Amino acid sequence: MVLPALHEASGVRVDLIFSFTPFEREAIARARTLPLGGQQVRFASPEDVIILKIFAGRPRDLEDVATIVRNQPELDREYIRRWLEEFDAGSDDPDFLARFLAILGTD
Repeated sequence: MVLPALHEASGVRVDLIFSFTPFEREAIARARTLPLGGQQVRFASPEDVIILKIFAGRPRDLEDVATIVRNQPELDREYIRRWLEEFDAGSDDPDFLARFLAILGTD
């Protein structure tokens, strides 16, 4: 569950994510704290953003995944693969890992 919000004073759009699944809890635990506008803000790891975008599967999300992969050579691909395999196992339309591998250009 995601609640989109806008910080009116700065114009920054944020997504507040509520945790209910093991993946979401792990993604929140893995979040990185970075300075932004004089504040410490937690951001999802690139790996977790990739997983969420593969799960969403919209063309723009898949383009974003390709960009993240290009710009983040140190990605933990095994972590991504593990979660996508788990999502595939619980899905009626298991193609999450295949989407990611297609973006990588591998099998």
